[in-house]
Amino acid sequence: MKIRNVMQITLVFIVLLSVFPFSTARSATDQYDVIKKNGVLRVGLSADYAPYEFEKTKNGKRVYAGIDIELSKKLAKDLGVELKIVNMQFDSLLGALKTGKIDMIASGMSPTPERKKEVDFTDYYMHVQQRMIIQKKDKDKLKSIEDFTGKAIGVQKQTTQEELAKKEIPEAEVQSLTRVPEIIMSLNTGKIDGVILEGPVGEAYLSQNKTLTFSELQFADAEKGTAIAIPKNSPKLLSELNKHIKEVNDKNLIQDYKDKANQEMFDDGSFFSKYGTFFIQGIGGTIVISLIGVLLGSLFGGILAFMKLSKNIIARTISWIYIEFIRGTPLLVQVFLVYFGTTAVLGIDLSAFICGAIALVINCAAYIAEIIRAGIKAVDKGQMEAARSLGLSHSQAMNKVIMPQAIKKILPALGNEFITVIKESSIVSVIGVSELMFNAQVVQGASFDPFTPLLIAAVVYFILTFGLSRVMNVFERRMSVSD
Repeated sequence: MKIRNVMQITLVFIVLLSVFPFSTARSATDQYDVIKKNGVLRVGLSADYAPYEFEKTKNGKRVYAGIDIELSKKLAKDLGVELKIVNMQFDSLLGALKTGKIDMIASGMSPTPERKKEVDFTDYYMHVQQRMIIQKKDKDKLKSIEDFTGKAIGVQKQTTQEELAKKEIPEAEVQSLTRVPEIIMSLNTGKIDGVILEGPVGEAYLSQNKTLTFSELQFADAEKGTAIAIPKNSPKLLSELNKHIKEVNDKNLIQDYKDKANQEMFDDGSFFSKYGTFFIQGIGGTIVISLIGVLLGSLFGGILAFMKLSKNIIARTISWIYIEFIRGTPLLVQVFLVYFGTTAVLGIDLSAFICGAIALVINCAAYIAEIIRAGIKAVDKGQMEAARSLGLSHSQAMNKVIMPQAIKKILPALGNEFITVIKESSIVSVIGVSELMFNAQVVQGASFDPFTPLLIAAVVYFILTFGLSRVMNVFERRMSVSD
């Protein structure tokens, strides 16, 4: 088939997709009615932001704790529904809210003009001051706005701290990162000169990082109000939440939540006694989701490989388009498309784990299809001709002659694909899949230690991949002996 014909078919396919009248799953229904109907309040947050929200081990079980967690518990109780915490990266929360993956965001979020265009906000339930954190050795050098001219300042992406830095310190180099532990690690290693954080969060990190301190710098717009984000056009939900938030403010319950969070942040115990279960669960999640990706990816990849080898132009075109598109787009994009698309377009609310597994299967299928196709093509053409001359049909020749030889060439590459998937599975952590990297990030936020959890995760990944590669080497030697 000529390349020109393939490109024409691809263009038609894309045009059809763009004009097809997809309808989003979101309707005009007030989100309050959805919550009451489901009997569950799904609260989205980023549990690496103590004392607002973090995870800890209690009686051998992982539990969420923090100011926003206690507030969410009260709101769920007042609404008469169960509470479900949906943990993901901060910059994914608004997308999750708009596509119906969650009912509200309680993650230290502040209303901004840009955010108000996309979602609605409740009344404020807390006010805090924005502070600049620096290394102690720089305390006498970095005291004012002018002192930070040309300096690198770290902020969390898509936050009010990012806006504050760009607005009040325009001459500084603002570096936006996804997670607070990464920013603190950058400060500790000297890659940046300061970090802007909310006062309570900064105090928690300073208590565990003795080389850091607050700068004397004072921001003109330092005060930040914190509110809950909800979907647009949900006046009943907004009214109900504001009523209960008023009660929280009138009774000064936030101070009680702060005191409880401060106690839970620094429980006694060694690092591994408090966080060992996080890594064990993460290892299990990584192995399971990687196995699903490779096994189901092999099934669909085999189908795609035979489609690409067939004489049917339609089957070849479909396979070619799929393989080239998947291999030509990042896995991260595919993960987001599956996670948000299944709800926004199809109206199906799948868990983060299922969406992550689907994305890995989709990705693996394309690469494994090429592995299988190459393995089959590597078998000498004379083998097929000899089999056919002996009276075997094409399917019999493939089954009895070609595939037994091709499998010996396919399996080593398939093992390497499994090793690759184990490492690439860390990408699904962005949507809250509880695999190894996600749990390492949770421990970073809960322990205020940005480096040790990453080091442990790196060692575990190495053990998994190195061990698997040794097994594959033994397997390959045994196969070579049988040749």
